[in-house]
Amino acid sequence: MRKTLYIIGLSTVVFSCTSQQNAKKRQYIPKTPSIQQKATAQTPAEKPKPKITSDHGVEFFTTNIADITKNDNTASYGSIVSAKPAGYKVVKDYFPAIAQNFRQRYLILHYTALPDDKSITVLTQQAVSAHYLVNNTGDNQIYQLVDENKRAYHAGISAWRADKNLNDTSIGIEIVNTGYTTDASGKRIFAPFDDAQIKKVAALVKDIVNRYQIPATNILAHSDIAPTRKQDPGPLFPWKKLYDEYQIGMWYDEAQKQSYYDLATSTDFQLQYNDPTFIFNVQTQLQKFGYALDLSGKWDDATKKTIEAFQYHFRPQNYDGIMDAETFAILQALVLKYPLK
Repeated sequence: MRKTLYIIGLSTVVFSCTSQQNAKKRQYIPKTPSIQQKATAQTPAEKPKPKITSDHGVEFFTTNIADITKNDNTASYGSIVSAKPAGYKVVKDYFPAIAQNFRQRYLILHYTALPDDKSITVLTQQAVSAHYLVNNTGDNQIYQLVDENKRAYHAGISAWRADKNLNDTSIGIEIVNTGYTTDASGKRIFAPFDDAQIKKVAALVKDIVNRYQIPATNILAHSDIAPTRKQDPGPLFPWKKLYDEYQIGMWYDEAQKQSYYDLATSTDFQLQYNDPTFIFNVQTQLQKFGYALDLSGKWDDATKKTIEAFQYHFRPQNYDGIMDAETFAILQALVLKYPLK
């Protein structure tokens, strides 16, 4: 009996040891993969950025390192404004980011409807302002009233193409001019602009639009962006002269305008004039060009005033607010030349 138990116990020990040895033999030992060195792309060394300049503790960055084709621009035309959080230091080790552009996207021209002295008083002491005031005193001075980086209160309720509230995105220029009087028939009679004063305006506009890359479609009259409320700078403001002599703003191509005019006069333009479909088309073209106008299909007051504003700018010989064949031809030529993007 004892011999039997001994044999059984010995067998158990042998089986157990053998199982553990087999388990050790079967244990999976993962192979260490051989790591092949991949070729890494060499990152080009970042070009050193122009330094921020400092003058009496005020910092400036006046070089553009961004992509001008995307309308990006890192240049600042004033001092760099930075936060000063309590207990922390704001550093400019990575300044500037290239993805930025200017707030100033529009330039709006006005007349003051006041003489020089009263223009200064109103624009500096009341709840209306502009960035610049062009006087009519025969000197070489232009008055700056508001920092270009700040909003001036000159546009009011306004819109052009997809943008509204243009005080947010514009620079305003007021031109001293007495505006208009009304004759016995109710027609507005506008005051002319002085040639020397227009030269000032042209030089100022040219400087601003070049610095901020403001496109021709965004150089506008107050009457363009608020046609139901405003008339300035009126039909005697020389838009064509600015276009021809200074390459400022928009103007139509004469050949294209003539082509549309010939087409309009070859049909019975007057016969379709009061057709709602034609009126809707006119309103659509005005809207497509940039004016904020509801498509009512009627010659309503807003449409008449919008046509009048358009004529102030592009057909100043006749600003009666009636869409005649020539005005319609000019409008179509401008829509073709300056399409919405």
